[in-house]
Amino acid sequence: MFSAGDRERLRNELVAVAHADSRISAAALTGSGALGREDRWSDIDLALCVSADADRAQVIADWTDGMYGEHAAVHHVDVYRGKTLFRVFLLLSTLQVDISFWLPAEFGAFGPSFRLLFGTAAAPATAAVPTPAELIGMGWLYALHARSSIARGRVWQAEYMISAARDQVLALACRRHGVPAAHGRGMDSLPRDVTVPIERGLVESLDIAELKRAFAAVVEALLVETKRSDPGLADRLAEPLRELANLSVP
Repeated sequence: MFSAGDRERLRNELVAVAHADSRISAAALTGSGALGREDRWSDIDLALCVSADADRAQVIADWTDGMYGEHAAVHHVDVYRGKTLFRVFLLLSTLQVDISFWLPAEFGAFGPSFRLLFGTAAAPATAAVPTPAELIGMGWLYALHARSSIARGRVWQAEYMISAARDQVLALACRRHGVPAAHGRGMDSLPRDVTVPIERGLVESLDIAELKRAFAAVVEALLVETKRSDPGLADRLAEPLRELANLSVP
């Protein structure tokens, strides 16, 4: 298990390597480290701007080799945001290290957690945030699939769809309370009077009766949050959504 000191030493080493790499024109810390809000479980988030005249694929390969050869990486997964590659490494110590490789025209903040270390950055970009209408739409779409999954006896799929619908409800509540709605980041900041009714939508077993109970709770929570955002839409959705939740399953 890594310590906070281990994390700091590795981060400083990676920043020094970035400074020394002539193919890297700028670098920044992102995530909690950029805001000075790290805790015992925080990871390392390092954003690298690859020079326009550099071989980007080779830069990525070299940094990847370094993570495996020098820092005990055991696996990595790639996540893309536009043309930016976020290569997420798992180290033997369980420390997560996220290294992103940016094009010069796109390198810059897309949220408050961005601290430039050297070089220059583009003007901050605004990250796309789902609108309430989009979250509501995804909520009833997941609800439709939850209904059919329960009816077909596909209990694992039903649990997945119920949980996905519940996540849309929580994201709606996060937007309403002005906390981050993406990736569950703001959910723990929601007041208890908001989260307690949504807790009833937690699936406690794969028994059909339990799936139906949790599903009904999620549907009601979705209607409550929809009404706070768009009362007219909530009125239109109420009858069909409650019909879904009242599904009779042999």
